[in-house]
Amino acid sequence: MITLSFEKGTIAVKSNFKLPHTVWDNRVGCYRCLPLFYKELMDYLKLSGLDYEDNVQDLIPMQNLACNLTLHDYQKEALNKWLQTRNGALVLPTGAGKTIIGLKAISVLNVPALVVVPTLELVQQWKKELEDKFGIEAGTYSGEGHVLKPITVSTYDTAYLRAEELGNRFLFLIFDEVHHLPSPGYANIAEMFIAPYRLGLTATYEREDGLHKELERLIGGKVYEIGIDKLSGKHLAEYTTRKIVTDLTEEEREEYERYHAIFTEFLKKKNFILKSPKDFRLLVMRSGRDVSAREALLARNKARGIALNSTTKLHALSEILNNHFGERMIIFTEHNSLVYAISKEFLIPAITHTTQKEERAEILNNFREGKYTVIVTSKVLEEGIDVPEASVGVILSGSGSKREYKQRLGRILRKKEEKLAILYEIISKKTTEMGIARRRKNVTG
Repeated sequence: MITLSFEKGTIAVKSNFKLPHTVWDNRVGCYRCLPLFYKELMDYLKLSGLDYEDNVQDLIPMQNLACNLTLHDYQKEALNKWLQTRNGALVLPTGAGKTIIGLKAISVLNVPALVVVPTLELVQQWKKELEDKFGIEAGTYSGEGHVLKPITVSTYDTAYLRAEELGNRFLFLIFDEVHHLPSPGYANIAEMFIAPYRLGLTATYEREDGLHKELERLIGGKVYEIGIDKLSGKHLAEYTTRKIVTDLTEEEREEYERYHAIFTEFLKKKNFILKSPKDFRLLVMRSGRDVSAREALLARNKARGIALNSTTKLHALSEILNNHFGERMIIFTEHNSLVYAISKEFLIPAITHTTQKEERAEILNNFREGKYTVIVTSKVLEEGIDVPEASVGVILSGSGSKREYKQRLGRILRKKEEKLAILYEIISKKTTEMGIARRRKNVTG
């Protein structure tokens, strides 16, 4: 008889012959299979009529979940599309209620489920939603502790580190911000869990490194997508974008041109063409052994820093602050140095990756309650944090990433009666920032 058991993140298969997806392990004298293929292996055994004993699952007993959640039409459409295979990713804008769809999916399947999220803040947000909607105690697995329940929320880091002990405890995996999953290491989570049902949630499916193609193998690929423009006005706020082009000061322009010339001359001299992120990574690798490449990269970074952090941008920001006095506003920048400069100049609370958890929570709470109407941040509010509703966003500097742009736009799109959200981009004239801004266009879909 064929026997299957779960052993430290793999399925041990004792069989006299090779089964699909198995490989021979000389050390223990049996076949092994990635838990990712558990369902396919079981389907094969059932169809073949072979005698087998399945000792893989060690599920956590759970009660029937009662749920009276009401979904919007587009949320029903997304869930129904996913339910056709019970695998795949749903792509919806920030503020479109991805968590609600995940909760509904949990209630429909009613099996032990693990929700995997990128941040501790999201662990607590999901735990609260699960407990509020289902009236249960949800478990949490993170650096702050391990409490295992039929419905448990874990960070990506902890799910990766604990996959050997948790891999056979759940039948349903939900990956929030699923674009993180293909990252090195995190992909092992999907490989080491037996769960046949897998749901990915994200506002930004594609990755610039192309690794999102791995999601087809790990969870089933993209099965539903709806863009911002299809939801704005009814389910999300109406919005408009405005571009403000500022010029560098004479001193900044002279310094920018000097550094930019060093970089472009190097590319020309070495016949080095930058067409993709991969080309840029090759240049970075080359800088480790080529002094001229290192000098060129440093010059490029200095030129870019001047364009992104131009002092003339602060004058444009001042006008925006005056024009929208009293409205709730989030200011986004690329670098912490500009965050602190704005905070000091305009007496605006700042949040960066160095801001302590308690201070960040206090700032966001004051922003939510209206004690603060404006906050300034670098990259830490783009995902994984419940940011209060705002109506104005200002991008003083950023990358060419469409994901980053979508996330920043999403922060001001929460629906409110008669609200028109405005996203400003302040860009330095005749600099590489013009190209960066062009690359992040056409993201609304």
